[in-house]
Amino acid sequence: MIERQIDVIDRLTELVDQHRGVVETHHGELAEKRRKQSDEVRGLTSELDILRRDRAENEQSLDVTRERARKAELDSTEAKLRLETAIETLRRDLDIEPAVAEAAEMPDVPEGATPTGRVRELDRELRLLGPINPLALEEFNELQTRHTFLEEQLEDVRTTRRDLARVIAAVDAEIENVFATAFEDVATNFTELFALLFPGGKGNLKLTQPDDMLNTGIEVEAKPSGKNVKKLSLLSGGERSLTALAYLFAVFRSRPSPFYVMDEVEAALDDVNLHRFLGLLQEFRKDAQLIVVSHQKRTMEAGDVLLGVSMQPGGSSKVVSEKSEAGQLVQ
Repeated sequence: MIERQIDVIDRLTELVDQHRGVVETHHGELAEKRRKQSDEVRGLTSELDILRRDRAENEQSLDVTRERARKAELDSTEAKLRLETAIETLRRDLDIEPAVAEAAEMPDVPEGATPTGRVRELDRELRLLGPINPLALEEFNELQTRHTFLEEQLEDVRTTRRDLARVIAAVDAEIENVFATAFEDVATNFTELFALLFPGGKGNLKLTQPDDMLNTGIEVEAKPSGKNVKKLSLLSGGERSLTALAYLFAVFRSRPSPFYVMDEVEAALDDVNLHRFLGLLQEFRKDAQLIVVSHQKRTMEAGDVLLGVSMQPGGSSKVVSEKSEAGQLVQ
């Protein structure tokens, strides 16, 4: 049994060796064929590269030739157009045919000049002269009339401007004079009223730009007794209110009015300052009618007539009036 298997294996080995030889032979033939084909492909590739370079050079040469042909065509068209233009110019400007112009003798050209240069020079002189306008005289007369009219109008405007400048100067001078006079009165009264409202204190009004009365502002200096400050921002609320009242009543005293209306101007004042404020009211009530809106009881007691607005529950507002006699309120 084993001998038979060994015999079969030997025959299979011999058969495999035979087939291997055939395969190796066929493989060598195919490898040789592949090498030849690779050589042919490399040759064809080289030839294709050469042909491509030749094609690119030919296309470049063709583009150059086409560009030259196009330029030559443009030059030819331009030359034809210039020729047609020259012929049309001869017929229109000189009223001659081209044949007659060709037969005419050449004009004399100055020494050292060329015909082309002479033509350019004459064209330039003609352009400098400009076209002939047959209506130039009529237009000149119209423009001269218009110029005379405008000169008269301009002179009127200048005269009006000078008159207006004089009026403005007079108004400015009057404004400065009136403002200076009013400021002096208000400043004097403010100093007096400030000393009245702030016993021992000192208040002044200063101009921010004394040399320019039309654009100046007013600065208030307030120095209550016992304080070394002048700016309003450093004062208490009551002191600022009292300073404002001093300024307000200074204006009232300088430029009196039949009546004055004040709305809760004493709201920030304490009892002492309220007493001083009521003293001012007593002074001014002699010459004018004072209408004061207030919630202060003492201010109400100082009034001659009290007017109040009351609203009943679920009803409309109602005006209530009361009169005061000798400091006592009566219904």
